[in-house]
Amino acid sequence: CHNGHTLCSTCKTRVHNRCPTCRQELGDIRCLALEKVAESLELPCKYTSLGCPEIFPYYSKLKHEALCNFRPYNCPYAGSECTVVGGIPFLVAHLRDDHKVDMHSGCTFNHRYVKSNPREVENATWMLTVFHCYGQYFCLHFEAFQLGMAPVYMAFLRFMGDEVESRNYSYSLEVGGNGRKLIWEGTPRSIRDSHRKVRDSHDGLIIQRNMALFFSGGDRKELKLRVTGRIWKEQQNPEGGACIPNLCS
Repeated sequence: CHNGHTLCSTCKTRVHNRCPTCRQELGDIRCLALEKVAESLELPCKYTSLGCPEIFPYYSKLKHEALCNFRPYNCPYAGSECTVVGGIPFLVAHLRDDHKVDMHSGCTFNHRYVKSNPREVENATWMLTVFHCYGQYFCLHFEAFQLGMAPVYMAFLRFMGDEVESRNYSYSLEVGGNGRKLIWEGTPRSIRDSHRKVRDSHDGLIIQRNMALFFSGGDRKELKLRVTGRIWKEQQNPEGGACIPNLCS
């Protein structure tokens, strides 16, 4: 205020523009001295309880926290608007106990998806399975949605960790029938990217409905797809610097 009493912008909105010390009307006078004090403060990241050891000047701290690798993850369970956040071990338990997601160990998978009426394609038609592999957790998504006017099925993998670490892994997906098959190879996306963002980027194995029914065989009235795949870890070649696959037995 004009008498030199100071308070922060958050408190200013709560005192109805009156100084709580002298009751004078407040202006918009910056207190440069206290701003300097704030700049000199060094504070721990607010995610220190989740393992972040960093300490920053006040203003740098805010920028760091927006990108901190230790910040909580959103629940990767799609379709339910789940608002739960937390670390990876917490979210794994949450998926298992609250969403009843199937949990598997190993780096290969062989899943069968059956849909009695494949002509009813809705955005909410999807499945999730979690795999524990190389000490990490991966989410295998399979779902149906409309791509323009065409109904399609899509399978893709997400890594339960940050984007930089997700690049250490690769995966393949394969679906087929009647002597034909489709194969997809890619890098799993981090769960930092939302389920919808990954799906809308088409970063996965996409199968048109007619092709899916052809793979299903029979009278083409029931969808029966078997999706197989594997996950492997890329190893750095110490000589050439290139990545070579580390296959999981």
